[in-house]
Amino acid sequence: MDFRGFFARHRIASAVAGPAVLGVAAIVATTFALTSSPTTRDTQLTSSVTECHDMVSISVAGRNDTPKQGTTKLLVDANGNELPAALSGDYNSEWVDPVVNPAAGAVDPGSYAAVYIAYPANLATYEDAVNTGAANTEQVMRDIAQACPNTKFSIVGYSEGADVVRRVAMKVGHQEAGTDGAYGIVDPAKVVGVVILADAGRSAGDGPFPGAKDPSHPDGFDQNYQNGKNPTPGQGALPGTSGDFGALNGKIASFCSDGDLTCSAPQNISLLQLVVNVGRQLNGDALQNDGLTPATGQDVAVVLGRIALAAFADISSQPNWLKSDETFLQVLLKVSDPAYKPGQAPKEPVAKADAIAADNMSPLAYLPQKILNEIIGLIVTNQNTIPVIMSDPYKQTLGPDHTGHHFDYWKDADPANGKPLTSAEYAAAWITHLAQQAQAGKKVDTNAQPTQADLAAAYKAAAPTSTATPTTSATPTTTTSAAPTTSSTSTTPAPTTTATPTTTSSTTVAPSTTTAPATTTAPATTSGTPAEIAKPTSIAPTTTESAVPTTTTSAAPTTTSSVG
Repeated sequence: MDFRGFFARHRIASAVAGPAVLGVAAIVATTFALTSSPTTRDTQLTSSVTECHDMVSISVAGRNDTPKQGTTKLLVDANGNELPAALSGDYNSEWVDPVVNPAAGAVDPGSYAAVYIAYPANLATYEDAVNTGAANTEQVMRDIAQACPNTKFSIVGYSEGADVVRRVAMKVGHQEAGTDGAYGIVDPAKVVGVVILADAGRSAGDGPFPGAKDPSHPDGFDQNYQNGKNPTPGQGALPGTSGDFGALNGKIASFCSDGDLTCSAPQNISLLQLVVNVGRQLNGDALQNDGLTPATGQDVAVVLGRIALAAFADISSQPNWLKSDETFLQVLLKVSDPAYKPGQAPKEPVAKADAIAADNMSPLAYLPQKILNEIIGLIVTNQNTIPVIMSDPYKQTLGPDHTGHHFDYWKDADPANGKPLTSAEYAAAWITHLAQQAQAGKKVDTNAQPTQADLAAAYKAAAPTSTATPTTSATPTTTTSAAPTTSSTSTTPAPTTTATPTTTSSTTVAPSTTTAPATTTAPATTSGTPAEIAKPTSIAPTTTESAVPTTTTSAAPTTTSSVG
């Protein structure tokens, strides 16, 4: 079976949220606003972390693409307490499934499992959502490791979930063992691979495999991602979350598409970065849904006021600030970062002032030089601001028909130029290889290379066994009919892939519409202009998995159009 057909059938089929009202710069922040409506399930709690596996993939999807208490079967801990996670058999993500599910068909039944982390996954506020996602991820990994000390982990995140995964991976990689040899989360040696799709914390110049001995592939997987070694230009939209991965260096795959402004934003766009920092602290969902109202306006005013007070407090804490090289723009960038703590020095200078010789001059004597430095700093650090605005960044990143570069990871293969697999396919092949090694109880083989048969078997095992017909209504009522049947037998039908897009949706939009396509090789069309603010339509995707155990579900849900 053509394993690329699996990706064709599981191609992006989720609605995309429009930009928040913060303007062009906020597009960088709201690029994480991907929606996917989960299938409503029986809430019976049946799966426990005590059911051990050789390897578990911890998966964190994007905005609104998360298991929900009351609608999804959730995991329980060793004591029967509910955990913020669900097995991939009980929850599906059209975005992340193609990366984490294929490995199940390449190993023995029960050797591998994929788990989705439940977290707010919204923009109210973005920073709170990501921090909660990181805390939930750490909790689930900790509970699994305590119940199953021999289990190995991979961690996978996309879009907003990519931010969660980066923060967790950095924390895991920089842990120090306690006096008893135990780690606060999990032993870094038990984390065998991390996949970050659209890495907002990516540093300028970083290649896809930070810390790897060979820049063309992660350590322990001797298959090149691409021939060229030139990294994607630009850097992540959240530079405050950048950093290395400590003990996990070499086991990271950080994929970034050129033009995806979440991870390839150009440098010297300081004013846009300031707006992004502000947007991370606002209720973006309310702004997107309601526009600028007294309530949302008050939220904006509170955030801006808090940042202004923090800026003046930071300046007043420095008696000789007028004599320093720090500009007011640099202060604003520093204090607007949600991770800011008073007394922190700036990570990078915005402008370097010329030295003033007379140290005994009155502070006001430095004012003309300070103003000059502000002007120079503003110009120098915004050389790319106008080009970014003029390039239609919304269309560039979240373009209609999923043409934006934020969706490249499922279609970026280029065999003619030495890139035979898409980023998602490469990640799936790597995770499959890691799962096979975990089952064999082997250490990572740095000379291992998967065969074509291994890859084909992995994707064959993940072939779909059922279909569902989603319909979308703009009414605020969700009605679901599902009758899941579980079988221990893996079936592999011969699928037919069509290149003709089909869409079943009815959406009330203000003022533009982004309609998710059915799962085909060609996306559906999108109406409206990128500059308008769109309320996204969430369409319940078809879930099909034939890993062992195989869950076959037939559902025809009516899904409420929502953004949170």
